[in-house]
Amino acid sequence: MSSMSNNVENLSPQIIRGIVKEMQDLVSSPPEGIKVQINEEDVTDIQAFIEGPAGTPYTSGLFKVKLTLGKDFPQTPPKAYFFTKIFHPNVAANGEICVNTLKKDWKPDLGIKHILLTIKCLLIVPNAESALNEEAGRLLLEHYDDYSQRAKMMTEIHAQPQKLSKCGPSEGPVAKKHAGDKKLSAEKKKILKEKKRTLKRL
Repeated sequence: MSSMSNNVENLSPQIIRGIVKEMQDLVSSPPEGIKVQINEEDVTDIQAFIEGPAGTPYTSGLFKVKLTLGKDFPQTPPKAYFFTKIFHPNVAANGEICVNTLKKDWKPDLGIKHILLTIKCLLIVPNAESALNEEAGRLLLEHYDDYSQRAKMMTEIHAQPQKLSKCGPSEGPVAKKHAGDKKLSAEKKKILKEKKRTLKRL
């Protein structure tokens, strides 16, 4: 906990005000498919949920990402991580994201929204050249279908938005869901198996 507050203390009040303002803007008018969460205790701990973009192996997944702002932010880029397990060339086993925007192309005025949009774009257009996951990078280049299948499977196993179903008005009362959860998950597994079979046929 103390290290968290240290980070806030290291940033100037002006920068913290800027971060708070940008986070509030992102909450009130979120970019499409991106939802941020504000940590009241530590504004440098930025977490967001990114919906898997349509037409990608990540479709229908919901991915939790975290940005960690260092004491030299915005002069130095934040570090970005996926909390949700994902099969992607530019995401390391520990979830760290490798993207040029957060490395050599970083500019202090880019802002948090730009970073989140860049991460979302990375789900649409992975970059095999700066792969942190070599296997995913190799499959992307040599066997796209295998890559896509692995990424889809990981998305179906790890990135299902049930945990956030409370947010969806269409879900109905959440309490009701819990009782049938076990049955539901068995049915879901069956559906997933069928999905995979259909995928193979396609």
